[in-house]
Amino acid sequence: MLRWLYTAMWHLALPVACLRLLWRSRREPGYRQHIGERFGRYGRQALAQDRCLWVHAVSVGETRAAQPLIEALLVRFPDHAIVLTHMTPTGRRTGAELFAAEPRVHECYLPYDVPWAIRGFLRHFRPELGLVMETEIWPNVVHGCRRAGVPLCLVNARMSPRSFRRTLRLGRAASEVFGGFTRILAQTPGDAERYRALGVSQVEVTGNLKFDMAPPPALQDKGAALHAALARDGRAVWCAGSTRDGEEALLLAAWREQVDNTGRRAALILVPRHPQRFDAVAELVTQAGFTLQRRGALVDWPERIDADVLLGDSMGEMTMYFSAAEVAFIGGSLLPLGGQNLIEACAVGTPVLVGPHTFNFAQATEDAIAAGACLRVPDAGALARAVHALLADPADLHARREAATRFAGAHRGATARTVDALAALVPLR
Repeated sequence: MLRWLYTAMWHLALPVACLRLLWRSRREPGYRQHIGERFGRYGRQALAQDRCLWVHAVSVGETRAAQPLIEALLVRFPDHAIVLTHMTPTGRRTGAELFAAEPRVHECYLPYDVPWAIRGFLRHFRPELGLVMETEIWPNVVHGCRRAGVPLCLVNARMSPRSFRRTLRLGRAASEVFGGFTRILAQTPGDAERYRALGVSQVEVTGNLKFDMAPPPALQDKGAALHAALARDGRAVWCAGSTRDGEEALLLAAWREQVDNTGRRAALILVPRHPQRFDAVAELVTQAGFTLQRRGALVDWPERIDADVLLGDSMGEMTMYFSAAEVAFIGGSLLPLGGQNLIEACAVGTPVLVGPHTFNFAQATEDAIAAGACLRVPDAGALARAVHALLADPADLHARREAATRFAGAHRGATARTVDALAALVPLR
């Protein structure tokens, strides 16, 4: 009954969804493209192979996390194409960039979660196996796959205690949705236990795929060049990455106070998580009294970048930004937003700081803290002081850089475990 009500609400919301696409397309033209796909209409789109596997990665982060898995699936199943679906234009562009040289990977949008649109998607591509990344739960997708006989797995699955408490309120409806997955491959034992508590029996711990993401060497080289341009006259460089609305003002004010108290400047690379906020954050930087250089205005790195703040107003370059920094703050954690992925910074040997709110990445954060790769701070003022202390202590900073590298390397292997768990679900011919 709840799924029927959910479906009815989706149908009522479809006109609003279309208007929202048009509204968002004012800043991101990609939202005006491929609209038919969002309703299960794919025209004459054809795949490079007759057989296919389907991977759903909603946006940029999930797409990058899926890269090692998709590459492993291509090797393990050479007779299959991969249909890689997204919900955002930035996710779709990221997939196209990552797999530009791979004709067996086909990008498109997953339809809105209404039964007839999902049926259109499944009829057109006829996937033999569906993989949904991390936390994307769409009841009609799950139901549609079950009716069509398509095994559907939730991979790299995570569920925070906060999300678990909210999900419990749905009672039997939640158990039916999660029970509709053929298998759930969880990141941590804690995630697995929360899924089992919802009544799901087919749960296995395979680890976090993000540990298997290899930092692109070209971006690391660009990061080294960026560091050289920013670190003029012995300046240190730190990065605040994946920051969210409200956090930039807090950390800029705290850093301004720290600079005024100590007189020692360091270059800040500031990278907002959402591109639609780049202009607003640029204004915050100048209002805080810092000089600003925008990444988007640079074609090649000059020998010197004298600005106090480099605004990372680009997509797909987080590895570069983290590689350019001596220490990084991971956004989404100063305010109760759950935090963001810290693994990418550690993978290039950059130690990290986080705020008090990391419930979306709880296990990875606690493991990083235990390994000496991460420090937790209670607020923006403490963050500014901790950054200053680390940058002023080369020995401690060096030890934490080595700890970050060891931490990232010690947790690899989730991709192989995930592919092994999925292999039995792909039908033989």
